Amino acid sequence: MTVPETSLLTIPDGTEVSVSDWVMITQAMNDSFSALTRDPDPLHIDPAWAARNGPFGGTIAFGFLTLSLLTHLLRQQLQPDLQSTENGIFLNYGFDRVRLITPVMVGQRIRGRFVAGGMRDDKGGRKIRTFHATVEIEGEPRPALVAEWLSAWVPPAAEGGTRVA
Repeated sequence: MTVPETSLLTIPDGTEVSVSDWVMITQAMNDSFSALTRDPDPLHIDPAWAARNGPFGGTIAFGFLTLSLLTHLLRQQLQPDLQSTENGIFLNYGFDRVRLITPVMVGQRIRGRFVAGGMRDDKGGRKIRTFHATVEIEGEPRPALVAEWLSAWVPPAAEGGTRVA
């Protein structure tokens, strides 16, 4: 089920917003993430070392790589609804809670499941929507991660092009 962007402001708590398609975690993704974050951990980027010395028998995805894929996983289903900015835009606001539960092996597939949590107004006129995010690993009983992800809805730009923020 895909919930239109305008409904993200009004959907009741507990409504499933989106379940993404499966995404394969590849060694190339890990290697690129390592280069971008300047983290050369061999458990993530050296398959031979990880097989020989690591506790998982091979390389695993960076936990922060998995976390960083949340936006892609959510937008994958909602993208057409989130492209219009005439009614405002949603921005990352942060997390109230993140737990990395199960390592994702390179070569496994993950998907995101998103459920609407609470929503509140802040002093700047934004609406802060919580999403209960779960990243599932195909064929695994436990998720890769669970998070309480906060997104801020910012109203459309006022006359003169400025936004309330």
